[in-house]
Amino acid sequence: MPCTTILVGRNASHDGSTIIARNDDGGFEAKRILSHPAQEKPRTYKTVISHLTVELPGNAMAYTDCPNVNKTSGVWPACGINEANVAMTATETITSNARVVGADPYVRYQPKKGRNKEVPGGIGEEDLVTLVLPYIRSAREGVLRTGALLEQYGTYEANGMAFSDAKEIWWLDTIGGHHWIAKKVPDDRVVIMPNQFGLDHFDWADAYGAQEENLCPADLKDFVENNHLALDQGDSFNPRLAFGSHADADHIYNTPRGWFMARYFLPRTYRWDGDNADFTPESNDIPWSFVPERKVAVEDVRYLLGSYYQGTPYDPYGKDPIYKGRYRTIGVPNSDVCGIMQIRGYLPEAVQGVQWLSMGGSGFTACFPVYAHVPQFPKYISGTTETVSTDSMYWHSRLIAALTDAHPGSALLFDERYVNAVMNRGQQVLCEYDEKIRQGASAQILEEANKKILDMVKEESDKALAQILKNASQHMKIRYHRGDN
Repeated sequence: MPCTTILVGRNASHDGSTIIARNDDGGFEAKRILSHPAQEKPRTYKTVISHLTVELPGNAMAYTDCPNVNKTSGVWPACGINEANVAMTATETITSNARVVGADPYVRYQPKKGRNKEVPGGIGEEDLVTLVLPYIRSAREGVLRTGALLEQYGTYEANGMAFSDAKEIWWLDTIGGHHWIAKKVPDDRVVIMPNQFGLDHFDWADAYGAQEENLCPADLKDFVENNHLALDQGDSFNPRLAFGSHADADHIYNTPRGWFMARYFLPRTYRWDGDNADFTPESNDIPWSFVPERKVAVEDVRYLLGSYYQGTPYDPYGKDPIYKGRYRTIGVPNSDVCGIMQIRGYLPEAVQGVQWLSMGGSGFTACFPVYAHVPQFPKYISGTTETVSTDSMYWHSRLIAALTDAHPGSALLFDERYVNAVMNRGQQVLCEYDEKIRQGASAQILEEANKKILDMVKEESDKALAQILKNASQHMKIRYHRGDN
């Protein structure tokens, strides 16, 4: 799916937590969050899109996910945290090139036709969280299990995905139908991914030696050499050049998002604007990872994933007639869910995993936290249906976002107050219940905490919708004012 990803290493975050976050930008699919108990799961899994049967290990840990309400095209679980406090987000649709796909074609489903039998395809975004997250106890294990699945079954698309635990974050990119490459995110760095193959450095010696920060299939180097994929001048290897793309469309759709995010984290390190800019919205060499100029909080991540080039000529709500709306924004209306997975290793295990969610269009929607280790979530976020209703956070958010967009000049103030109130009050509840767990309270109270948070979210959403709806009604084209009403 067209998505945007941000990864924050533990030494780059303000509190020592690891953060992996992604906008799940799809097709206006209604989403919910579910908690799946630990269980002896079926030993096989059948994909919907590719008609593939995948063997499973059996015993599955408890985990959360954010699946589609409509299962016609599969689960599409998006992101989650398991009982071992390992998080996963999958997937970021990435770019590739003809040389790669020619050398290792995608494994696409072939339906029965005439005398030809049905041929299953590979695995894809529809499946990956379900196939991986319940079975891994570290971020590294997430890479290795995903890599093994890709080598065995193949894939029909180009994807990137992130795994995190309390200490590490790993990023994996698929390469063609069966190959992959993965790199540990340095603890002091931030990674930005705007739907484009991003890895710009890979250490072959480490990948085929200690494997401390680089992982890949055993045959990847031979695959690169035999198919003449490396484009570097010299001895270094840049995976972005070998496996990615630099199409004109990237300069409208992908690189501007990378530019805006890097600009936010490194405002003084580089020149971002003007004729002498180090990087522009159409630069192909914006770094995949970097040390931010200051520590990063969840609020920063949420702001960026809902952003639309504020403070630049490219703001679609701005006044520049030439540049406004020129580039694909980060926050978009077809963002089904924004999931920010925070693993706080300095706290007791019961409260380490927190999932921050923004549902139904990331541009003007509120972001709230829930504790991951609970048997079930409040109906307001778990009981979403395909029917529009303010009993669902997903639809509540969609209504607020659409009405704000219609009259941004007058509605943005109400929306900004709403977004800030939800995040502020949500953080207050986390602090309260973190301390209760520290003092020895049972983890069972976390359901109480989540209910308290979601009751607050609904209260603030009701209030914001009323204000923004009234504002929109007052700006309708058929409005008329007369003294006798």
